[in-house]
Amino acid sequence: MAARSCRADLVTKETPMSDIPLIDLKADPFALFAAWMSDAEKSEPNDPNAMAVATATPDGRPSVRMLLLKGADERGFVFYTNLESRKGRELLANPHAALLFHWKSLRRQIRIEGLVEAVSAEEADAYFASRSRMSRLGAIASDQSRPLDDRSTFEERLKAADEKYGDGPIPRPANWSGFRVVPEAIEFWQDRPYRLHDRAVWTRDGNGWNVTRLYP
Repeated sequence: MAARSCRADLVTKETPMSDIPLIDLKADPFALFAAWMSDAEKSEPNDPNAMAVATATPDGRPSVRMLLLKGADERGFVFYTNLESRKGRELLANPHAALLFHWKSLRRQIRIEGLVEAVSAEEADAYFASRSRMSRLGAIASDQSRPLDDRSTFEERLKAADEKYGDGPIPRPANWSGFRVVPEAIEFWQDRPYRLHDRAVWTRDGNGWNVTRLYP
């Protein structure tokens, strides 16, 4: 993605409003996302790829939690999880999600909404293999989101997994994989003084996008 050409100047609290560039409505939304993420990687003290992920049950009861983005390209935005966790079960039953990135140091946020699809087994295997050994063992030992009678139970399961696999390969559990949010809408928000913020939304239209600037 051609991120550099869409990079916006960084904004601080003291930046005069006249010096803050408006969001470029001619930009490709994926390139603009990449540019803002690149800025965040330079300015955020921790986890610039952190995002809120909202899911809902089939009858519309929402839930939200913080996760880490693990992939982004023109196909969509990827994260990984235990498929039997609350979010995993909700996404399998109702494959729609909303993402929110908020970078306080940059005074920016991006909202993404769309359908959700499973990543391929090859993608999930490759990412799982890239994780630290203890993270892979933890994915095997954890029944994510379900009741735990005592912390020692989890630690014993972690120890058992450690002893089972030793220095050998650790296979990806069948109930652990990833989801890709295929965006139907991507909204960019830039702080401006006096709450006169700049907002623009790209909405999917077939193979292209409709772009609209929004009132603050």
